[in-house]
Formats: sequence, structure tokens, C-alpha cells
Amino acid sequence: MKPTKIDVHEHREPDYPVEELFLRRWSSRALSGEPLSEEDLGSLFEAARWAPSSYNGQPWRFLYARRDGEHWDELFDLMVEYNQGWAKGAGGLIVVLSRKTFEHNDKPARTHSFDAGAAWMALALQAAARGLVAHAMQGFDYDRAREVLEIPEEYEVECMVAVGHPGEISELPEKLRERDKPSSRKAVSELAFEGRLPG
Repeated sequence: MKPTKIDVHEHREPDYPVEELFLRRWSSRALSGEPLSEEDLGSLFEAARWAPSSYNGQPWRFLYARRDGEHWDELFDLMVEYNQGWAKGAGGLIVVLSRKTFEHNDKPARTHSFDAGAAWMALALQAAARGLVAHAMQGFDYDRAREVLEIPEEYEVECMVAVGHPGEISELPEKLRERDKPSSRKAVSELAFEGRLPG
């Protein structure tokens, strides 16, 4: 059974012309439990690969686990119980890291998190283009992630992402069903200012 289609325009209207993909990308929690293919995951990482970065340093790194793969429990157990309740339907889990120094000279890379965010957005848009869900979260144990996944100190742990095929919203825990719809955004006029922040 295919998941119910949601009309994003019921919830989202742009202030200015924008590509439809930006409106279609949203962070659903309804995931089908279907495994992701190697091509699906590879396509997401390929999109992230082409994100811009300072000095072309590409500081992002992705540690991932496939559903029912050998590392699934390690990543799944890092999440808070609330996120486990819906992310159990993911086909893959990804921990996003960023290297805090440049590889070419080991000097601080001030924009490492910013650059990793650009890579995450590329991954999220590619997921939407493929009809997949990519939902980033901070609701996991960052310190345990560093320990369990043996992440060196030169890397910042940025976030975790649940990725998968869309599922039925009706199968989510009851308290999440009402929330699982595309969210609106602040108006452009509340976010962009010429020259100075207001007052």
C-alpha cells in the first residue's frame, strides 16, 4: 500500500518564486520500514559530496547504518526514546560529523559546521527528489555517539538523520499523527534585512 499523498501547498506557500523541490522537502516521521538500497544511500551521499565548502575542504563525514545491518543497533540505541518511537521505521540512520580543522594545514576551519549543514541540505533535497524522507534530529546522546562510534576529537558530532521510504501517518504513535505535516515558515521579511537587523 502506497502512503497517502500530502499536498504541501495546503501548508506551504512561498513569498517569491522557488523550485518546487524546496516546498516538497519536509521532515516526516512516518517511515515504512522498507530497507534502503545501496543506490538510494549512495545517491544521497553523492549529492552531499557536491556541496560547497571553505577551501573546498569538504569537512563533512557520514557514519551510517542500514536497517537490519550490523551497526543498526549501535546507532538506534543512541536516540532518545521519543525519536526511537518513530525512527524504528527508517531504512537507514546517519550520524553527521564535521572535521574542525583543515586537512591541508590542520588550522581551525571556522565554517566546518556551516559547511556540513550545506552537505546535509544537499542530502535532504536529493532524498526529496527520490521520494524518500530524510529527518535530521538532535535528540540523541552526542557523548555516547563519540564513544560508541569511536569518533576522534578532531570531528564535531553535528546531528543524526533518519532516512527511509515514506510510511502511513496513521501508523505513527497517536501523539505524533497530528504533528506530521509540512510546517510553514517565517516570512522572508522576518529573515532578510538590508544592511542591519531591525531595532
